[in-house]
Amino acid sequence: MKKFLRSSLYFIIEAFFLVLCAYIASLAFPGPASDTGISWIAFFSLIPVFVVINRTSWIHAPFLGFIYGFMFFIFYNYWLSTFHPLAILIAPILKGVQYIPLFLCLKACCALFRKRSYLVQAFVYTAYLYLTQQGFIGYPYGNLSSAVTPYLVLLQIADITGIWGPAFLMTVSQTLAARMVTDRTFRSWFTDAMWITACWLMIIIYGLFAIWRYDSAVPDRTVRIAAVQHSADSWKGGDATYRKNFETLTSLTEEALQQDPDLVAWSETAFVPSVTWNMEYPVTPERGRLTREFVDFGLSLPVPLVTGNPESVIADETLPPVLDDGTYNWKKYNTVILFADGQVVDTYRKQHLVPFTEHFPYRDELPWLYEILLENDYNWWEEGGEATVFEYDGVSFSTPICFEDTFGYISAGFVRNGADFLLNMTNDVWSGVVPAEMQHMQLSVYRAVENRRPLLRSTNSGISCLISTTGEVIEPMEPFTQSWHIYSVPVVTDAPLTFYTLHPDLFAKLIVLAAVLSLSGALFMRIVFPERGKGLTDRAE
Repeated sequence: MKKFLRSSLYFIIEAFFLVLCAYIASLAFPGPASDTGISWIAFFSLIPVFVVINRTSWIHAPFLGFIYGFMFFIFYNYWLSTFHPLAILIAPILKGVQYIPLFLCLKACCALFRKRSYLVQAFVYTAYLYLTQQGFIGYPYGNLSSAVTPYLVLLQIADITGIWGPAFLMTVSQTLAARMVTDRTFRSWFTDAMWITACWLMIIIYGLFAIWRYDSAVPDRTVRIAAVQHSADSWKGGDATYRKNFETLTSLTEEALQQDPDLVAWSETAFVPSVTWNMEYPVTPERGRLTREFVDFGLSLPVPLVTGNPESVIADETLPPVLDDGTYNWKKYNTVILFADGQVVDTYRKQHLVPFTEHFPYRDELPWLYEILLENDYNWWEEGGEATVFEYDGVSFSTPICFEDTFGYISAGFVRNGADFLLNMTNDVWSGVVPAEMQHMQLSVYRAVENRRPLLRSTNSGISCLISTTGEVIEPMEPFTQSWHIYSVPVVTDAPLTFYTLHPDLFAKLIVLAAVLSLSGALFMRIVFPERGKGLTDRAE
């Protein structure tokens, strides 16, 4: 009984400590305490977490993992409650569940390895960051590297390793520090500390050289793009709302045209009524008229217009557009269209949809969850399948839509297909807070560095800005304001492809391989040669 009470007390203390750690870690990112985040915290925030993992028992580890993962994402992604009441529960719960095997694997590193357990822990944690952004529930938010985007010199290695290089180096530094604290000895770790310091120095030297190289590059031409930020809630429907938003967009565009831009960019779903549907099957007479006005406006402009517009097409060719029960026989895509030379030149359909809110592929497997989502007003899009590259006047560009600029492989695919620059079109107005928009923008910084292509963010309400090939955020517009800005986007045609562009996420895949081989190899040795070390039932090494 005494042992149980003591264990329970330890667990309560550890759990409380990890909740505090989760809050401190969240401060490194944009949040209520700072719109930009206190970025230097990211270099130290995981040290106490790894110390707890090193010292806790196997019984406590999975529960502590859930508590830390759940609380960190509650603090970090607090703005999800604005997105939808269910979102603030779904995301933290999913992350909490993912942290259970993570903490167990990190704990296994202590039992299976001796002095180099910290290195395998860094492999495991970085592998977790990569693996949990794969597939349907992939969610890139919360990566340590995104918090340190103000330190440009540290980002430049991303053109080789992607976001994973800085993430691994930041992690291994903290797992080593935690090992030192756990063992209460520092002298024996001198060599390890020196090689990690040498890695930091190499990253810094590479970063300084890369910044000099790319900042001094002379572009072949400069494309002047008018980014129009109309700051209107696209989720609010109705013909009157759609017309009001359209009038705001056209008014701001006409102002921007006075500065003779080469191209005008609106945001994701800037014009909500589907052109493909309402030109053929108007939902209401007013919506049909408004859609025709929108198309006429786009076709009449003296420069190209690129804008988000949902695309609805017939789902079943054997059935009429409107079914007997009043529902529509359609399937919908989150789409970008390009108007130029009096015609619609091309379209792009969003490839990677937001899980649960834009896409749920498990209707048959999880019908109860599907019904809950439907009852809470979730709507589904279809997935696009092509990395479209728009071409006009000798310039090629691609338009990752909203959430897509948080995934490195998507932007790399666009650039491999020939994009000279990236034009992200985002609608984050629903968040209602600047930190949510800043967290999104921080991740997109890596897309510019990874591919060494400028990235322009044209958003509904922020953060609209230009991101240089070295990750510098240039002339951000004031969030949640109706305005426009002319951005001069430097274009280097036929620029060489980076290692990351050619081999996206290869570094992360190698880290996953290193983690799997290390853990499985050590476990095999412990089973075959149990006399060589402690068993997995030990509290810690």
